[in-house]
Amino acid sequence: MTLKRAFDLAVAIPALIIFSPILVIVAIAIHRKMGGGIFFLQRRPGLHGKPFNILKFKTMSDAKDIDGNLLPDSERLTKLGSFLRSSSLDELPELVNVIFGDMSLVGPRPLLMQYIERYTPEQARRHNIPPGITGWAQVNGRNAISWADKFKLDVWYVDNHNISLDIKILFMTVARVFKREGISQAGHATAQEFMGNKD
Repeated sequence: MTLKRAFDLAVAIPALIIFSPILVIVAIAIHRKMGGGIFFLQRRPGLHGKPFNILKFKTMSDAKDIDGNLLPDSERLTKLGSFLRSSSLDELPELVNVIFGDMSLVGPRPLLMQYIERYTPEQARRHNIPPGITGWAQVNGRNAISWADKFKLDVWYVDNHNISLDIKILFMTVARVFKREGISQAGHATAQEFMGNKD
C-alpha cells in the first residue's frame, strides 16, 4: 500500500463515520424535495482512464420536456441542489469511492468519459494518478478558470504531489467551501463542456 493510499483511508473512513448524520439528513431532504433516487451515479475515467462509477448526491430534478427529454442542467438544478453544490455537500458520498480505491482525497477531478479523446497528450497525463474529490485546480479557481488552466494545474499536481501538498490542499478546500468561490462559470450550472484544444 502506498503512503498516499494509506493517508486516504486514514482520513476517508473516519470522515465517513463523522459525517454520517449529515449524509442521512441530506438524503432525506433530497428525497422530500426532489423525489426519486437520492444519489447521482455516472461513469467517469479513473486511474489511466479506467472507468468507474462516481457516487454523488443528486442535485438536479428529473424534469423533462414534452418529448420526454431531460431539460437543460440550468433548468433542472434545484434550490436544494444549488445549496448542496455551493457547500460541496453533494461530494460527500465520494468518500465511498475513496475507500474502495476508485478515487483519492486529492487529485485531478474525474471529468466526463468523452473528454478523454479530446485531451492533448500533455493534458491526458492528468490520468496518471487516481482522480480526487478535490485537487490543485479546485483550490485555484475551480470552475471559474479556463479548461486550459485547469489542466495545467492538474498536470502540475501529477508531477509534484506528496502528502504535505495533499494536506495543504485539503485545508485550502475547507476555506474555499466556506467562501463558496468558483462554483460555476457564468451562464452555466457548473462549467461549459470541454470541446478540445480550441478551448
